[in-house]
Amino acid sequence: MKNRRSDYDITDDVNLNHADSVRDAVFTIFRSAFKLFNENALKQAFADCEKLFEGDYPTYLPCDTLYHDKQHSLDMTLALARLINGHERSVAKNDRIGPERAVLGIITALYHDAGYIRHEHDHHHFNGAEYTPIHVSRSAAFLQRYLHKIKMGEHAPIAASMVHYTGYEIAPNNIQLPDTKWHLIGHMLGTADLIAQMSDRCYLEKCRDRLYPEFVLGGLAVKIDQQGNEIVLYESGEDLLCKTPAFYANEVDTRLNKLFNKVTSTKLHILMVNVII
Repeated sequence: MKNRRSDYDITDDVNLNHADSVRDAVFTIFRSAFKLFNENALKQAFADCEKLFEGDYPTYLPCDTLYHDKQHSLDMTLALARLINGHERSVAKNDRIGPERAVLGIITALYHDAGYIRHEHDHHHFNGAEYTPIHVSRSAAFLQRYLHKIKMGEHAPIAASMVHYTGYEIAPNNIQLPDTKWHLIGHMLGTADLIAQMSDRCYLEKCRDRLYPEFVLGGLAVKIDQQGNEIVLYESGEDLLCKTPAFYANEVDTRLNKLFNKVTSTKLHILMVNVII
């Protein structure tokens, strides 16, 4: 097996720092899964995602968060496409989610961390990580506006709700969507977010060197108890690294298996086929 490069996917074929590379991989997957899908909307969404993270999108600064960067968003998007394909190949026709939901899921994935990116006239925050506690709500607001731009405005409220499956601002049980298939996409969205970050070849180093500084800026390294005392949750990058296995075990049990309804469990064998497409 060839050595895997740190900025490529688990097949070492898809460059996760280039939106065009991930777009082509997603299109290959979707052309196999669906007869037709909204290719124009997806092309535009990938192109605009590249611009947004690089600082070429109107009124926005470049992404300056070290951990929640373009590579993570594209990695998560590719993981979602593979989960969707695995689902469509493993269920009866009436249970498939279809291309419309799939396309909206991919667009939501591309912009699920848009809330970390600052506006060009933001003089109150000096790094996007300061938005950590509310970044999903900011992502939802971005999606509400953006979907109208690409003529998918009727789906804007759905995407704005569904994106909360990637965060902690709204409990998954309280997320409102039109039907169970939209919730299924939400479960896949949250699952893709977790499995993409944890399958990153440099995940542990990134936790120590990139995620910890974001936690400090976002106020997640400490908390204040009911008596007003400050409790240190993570003393350093090394401390965060030491606590990562416990985080992993809890996330798998609580979010992947319970809140996200084990969406990978019955499709895992299909997913393993997908990654070599």
